[in-house]
Amino acid sequence: MAQNEHPDSVAGRIVTGAAIGVGALVAAGAIASAAITVYFARTVITPPKKRAEDVAILGHSATTITLSATIDSLTPGRYSFWFRRDTGHARVGEILSYTPTTVVRELISVDRGSLDGAVRGRFSGWFYLSPADLNVDFEDAEVETNLGQAPAWLIRAPQPSTRWMIGVHGRAVRREETLRAVPVFRAAGYNCLLISYRNDGDAPGSLDNRYALGDTEWHDVDAAMRHARARGATEIVLMGWSMGGATVLQAVTRSPLEYLVRGVVLDSPVVDWVTALNFQGKINRLPSPLRRGALRLLSTGWMKRITGQSEPIDLKRLDFVTRASELVAPVLVLHSVDDGYIPATASQSLARARPDIVTYEEFTTARHTKLWNYDSERWNAAIASWLGRLG
Repeated sequence: MAQNEHPDSVAGRIVTGAAIGVGALVAAGAIASAAITVYFARTVITPPKKRAEDVAILGHSATTITLSATIDSLTPGRYSFWFRRDTGHARVGEILSYTPTTVVRELISVDRGSLDGAVRGRFSGWFYLSPADLNVDFEDAEVETNLGQAPAWLIRAPQPSTRWMIGVHGRAVRREETLRAVPVFRAAGYNCLLISYRNDGDAPGSLDNRYALGDTEWHDVDAAMRHARARGATEIVLMGWSMGGATVLQAVTRSPLEYLVRGVVLDSPVVDWVTALNFQGKINRLPSPLRRGALRLLSTGWMKRITGQSEPIDLKRLDFVTRASELVAPVLVLHSVDDGYIPATASQSLARARPDIVTYEEFTTARHTKLWNYDSERWNAAIASWLGRLG
């Protein structure tokens, strides 16, 4: 204390300094919270350049592969397994043995690259990499969209048909995801058009290079419907996986060609993005205020410069629990309660809201968009039975 300085002055300086320190901490916390909110919002709508390789490769032989024990590696079924930053690809089959930390699975094939020296990889639901893997004839097609020509695969039915299935893949993947549906639809007499759409890495990108969660991607599905109609389609079944499900729901309610849609099949769909994004936020341990902030960023026009969007996303328009009454065509929903990425709750709510047109097929154990991989017999049977009821 300086000579002759009053004790109250010293105390005042201490209190002021403490207040400034607290204020700085509060400000720093607010900045950090804002940064996390922006990061989460941007991650949702930005096409990823890299995929996390979350499974360790511990060894392999000509017929087996040993992996670290994770939820994906311990889930029964047949899967794609990507390694070396997606330059290598293998197909793995059933679990042969496991310990608390490792799992040995059947190694069906190595289609790209070599597992020698590979240390990490990731599971995927694709399994097939080309229509050629299905031993069927196919054509490379180009769908004319308002952004340019989007590549597609056309696999025709065994006999001439005017029934078409249009397959719409999910977020951050490509049309290879939809190949699993070809056999069951062809067996029912459908031509299969497996499409790409904006910002998926195959189709022309939008100016902002951002996903709109189905709010704009549906235009490319509409273009595919026009492509099918020009080639003789009189009935169309739209099938979408994950975000592809949200996109299909937009198309069936906003396309002028909705009268051609005979039915809709949804695998692990996003029926309501608010539910889905809240779930994702909880997984990432985001507090409720930050989750709400991310939703505002995505849907508020003046915030679009922060997220990089050219236009805000209408999250209300993407909610088909509240819009259930607008659906007309029969819908088959396949979802797992153990999805782990998109909760089945919105799918269940849609089924309860429209029991007159919605058939809900609930799976357990299967992970997100991997229902076919986990139990292809049941998956195929559910779709075949539903298609049979369409007429």
